Parts: sequence; structure tokens; C-alpha cells
Amino acid sequence: MVRSHKGPEVHFMSRIGWLRAAVLGANDGIISTASLIVGVAASATNKDGILLTGIAALVAGSLSMAAGEYVSVSSQSDTESADLARETEELRNFPEAELEELTQIYVERGLEETLAREVAQQLMKADPLKAHARDELGLSEHTQAKPVQAALTSALTFASGAVFPLLVMLLSPRSYIVWSVALCALIFLALLGAVGAVTGGSPLGKAVIRVTFWGALALGITAGIGRLFGAAI
Repeated sequence: MVRSHKGPEVHFMSRIGWLRAAVLGANDGIISTASLIVGVAASATNKDGILLTGIAALVAGSLSMAAGEYVSVSSQSDTESADLARETEELRNFPEAELEELTQIYVERGLEETLAREVAQQLMKADPLKAHARDELGLSEHTQAKPVQAALTSALTFASGAVFPLLVMLLSPRSYIVWSVALCALIFLALLGAVGAVTGGSPLGKAVIRVTFWGALALGITAGIGRLFGAAI
């Protein structure tokens, strides 16, 4: 017996643009800020110095994430625009060759030659650039580069992630800062992995383990470096 859907299918591709930047920003905010705090706290630095380090990490990291995301995603956007411009020119000068190219794409995907050509003709009649952008170049509205969105999302989520280790540091006695910040950072990272997985519709356990493992590795290395150089000084 064929089972019918109980409701419309739910997909998450429309979230991929901002979700990637959000997870990257929050993850980096937690790890980098907590790692710096743990590394400095493992040395002989007093609490005021640790606080100053954390605040500097939050501000500098947010600005760096915004600039880095904007520049990198702008490069992607420039490439997409250049490809679309070339495709527009080819559609204008060589429409028959472009029709054949689109037809062969559909043939390779499993359609018969006649049907593939009919589909290509219909799509090119409706919106030839959109058809070639999607099926030849692999571009769609869900994956299209959006530099400003990526920059703002990364900056805001970085700052949001960095706030948590700072608050834990402020509430902890000096002698417990290393362990309290490290432990809470791992908890925050696990929660971030879970939220990202649920938002993106991906497996929960895999996301939590992945983000927690790399966070623990970063925290352990920076704490070791801070203790080593702090002791040497």
C-alpha cells in the first residue's frame, strides 16, 4: 500500500545562507573568547587583565568576522555575477547552442532526448537565464551569495557567543575561572550544535559531538600554552 504524506514536506535549504554564517559566528565567538580567557587565566594575570582580554576578543572578533564574511562572500558574489553576465551574452549570441547545452544536461540526468529538448525549450521560453543559472551554473536563490547578510549575521552571533564566557568569567572567583569558563564553554557549544542541527534539520548527535570536540581541543591547547608561558614568566 502506498502511504500518502500527512502534510507538506519541510525543507531547510532556504536557511542555508544565514544559518552557516550564524553557526560560524556563534561557534567562533564562544571558542575564541573562552580560549583566550582560559589561556590568560592559566597564567598569573589578574581578573581585570582577563576581563580586558575578553572584551577585546569580543570587539575585535565581531569586527573581524563581519569584515571577513563580507569580503569572502563578496568574492563569491562577484564570481556569480561574472558567470551570469557571460551566460547572458551567450544566450544573446548563441541561443541554439545554449538550447542544445541545456538539452544535454537533462539527457545526462535521465530524460529522453525528445523530452529533454522539450523541457529545455519550455524553460528557456519562460526565463532562459534562470534556467541556465540553475541547471548549468548550479545557482539558486537559496545558495546565492549575500555579503551584507553574512557579515551582519556573523558579527552579531559572534558577539552573542562571546558574551557567555565573559559572563561566566565575571561571576567566577579568580581561582576557578579556568575550569568554570572551560566547562561552561563546552556546554554552550553543545547547545549551539543542537540548535544548529534542529534549525537545519540535520542529525543532532553528530553536530553536538563535532562542535564540542573541536571546542575542547582549542580550550585545552590554549590553557596549556597559557600555563606554560605564565610559569616561564
